[in-house]
Formats: sequence, C-alpha cells, structure tokens
Amino acid sequence: MLSSSEAIGIVETCRKYGVSTGTFYSWKKKHESQGEAGLKVTYDTKSKEHKQAEEELKNICTIPGVGMLTAVIVIAETNGFELIRNKKQITSYAGLDIKEKQSGTSIRSKTRISKKGNRNLRKAMHLPSLSAVKYNKTHKELYLRLTAKSGVKMKGLIAVQRKLLELIYVVYKNKEGFIQNYEQQKRATLLEIETAL
Repeated sequence: MLSSSEAIGIVETCRKYGVSTGTFYSWKKKHESQGEAGLKVTYDTKSKEHKQAEEELKNICTIPGVGMLTAVIVIAETNGFELIRNKKQITSYAGLDIKEKQSGTSIRSKTRISKKGNRNLRKAMHLPSLSAVKYNKTHKELYLRLTAKSGVKMKGLIAVQRKLLELIYVVYKNKEGFIQNYEQQKRATLLEIETAL
C-alpha cells in the first residue's frame, strides 16, 4: 500500500520533471529492471507544502472508492488542478465529456465520450467507479438508472467516473473532506434558518 509520504513524493517528482504518472512508473520500472537503485523520489517531510499536500490527499481519500493511488494520479496528472477553473474543464481534460456526431437532420449517431483527454486519468478512474457503485448510495442509484435506461453497463460506469472526478475536484478546491449527505444537511440548515426568521 502507498503511504502518504510516498504519494506526496511521487506527486512532487512528477511536478519537478513535468511528467505524467504513467511516464514516472515506466521510468521507475526501466531503472529497476536494469539493476539500478531506481528513480530517486525526494521530498521534505517537514515542509509546509508537504503537510498541505498530505491534508489534500487525506481529504480526497474520504470519498468512497477513491484510494491514495487514485488521489496521487489525479493530482499529478492535473498538476494540482492548477489550470482547471470548473468541473466542465476537468471532465473535458480527462476526455469524459460527451460528443455527438450530427449533420443536419439526416445523420445522427449515438453520443460517446470524446476520449480526447488524458487517458491516464480515465484509466485511474475505472476501478474507483466500480467501488463507488458498490459502496456509495448516490453513485449506485445513478449507475442503476443509466443501465436500466440504456442497457449498457459501461455507460453507467463512465457517468460514475465523471461524477467521481468532479467530486475529487470539488473536495480538492474546497479543502474539506467528503460529506455523504451534504445536500440533505444543507437543505436542513437552510430550512432551520428560514423557520427561525
């Protein structure tokens, strides 16, 4: 299992060299197979940035289905969501946005995901989506609704992948952990405020 210090070291190394996590792991395999000591992952455990990165990873890992490795891959591939301003951009960057082929009224094909984005992000989100469907009630409902409508299980899984990626982005930007019934709690507090007035 990947410890938080190792995870932060991987993220910092990827940022330092400007490479994706896929490239990092292929470099590491290459160096280890040649009998070398391997790629040096360096990080300062006492720095303020290290503690902040560790806290961000812990917040992301509170999402059901998302583990440390998934959090590291998402943060490293997006460079800490540095250039991403909204949820639509992150789904487009990952290639999970919908594209529709249409020409006038005669040609209309099925909608598909564009796949024009980062394949490492899409690959990293697959297994967490399976776990989220199993353990998270809202993701399970979304999955079941879409598979019942279309009959294709992969469509439901891709929708869950997209929701998970958006959720990771929101948790990272808000710097708070995942709250299971956030919408219900928010409505309840608003209702209490309205009744108090």
